[in-house]
Amino acid sequence: MKKILLTILILGVALVLSGCAHPVPICTPPGTHIYGFWGGLWHGMIIVFSFIGQLFDHDITIYASNNNGGWYNFGYFIGVGGFGSLVKALNPYK
Repeated sequence: MKKILLTILILGVALVLSGCAHPVPICTPPGTHIYGFWGGLWHGMIIVFSFIGQLFDHDITIYASNNNGGWYNFGYFIGVGGFGSLVKALNPYK
């Protein structure tokens, strides 16, 4: 029981301290494409292929840093399969 409490305490302290980290601003050069909902949807659907590519080439990422925020994240969530999982979890006719 003591080990579990100590582990939880250490993880809690690490989480609090990581919240104090300085964020790194991501500046997109002028003329760079900003990804929105459809870009997020596409990136979510090809996440497996992007992950495999990232193992061999460090220039490939699975998430676009130059996105417009919430809509990109929502499209990414649906593309990965989150919407299907959400509908299945909320299905009253299981």
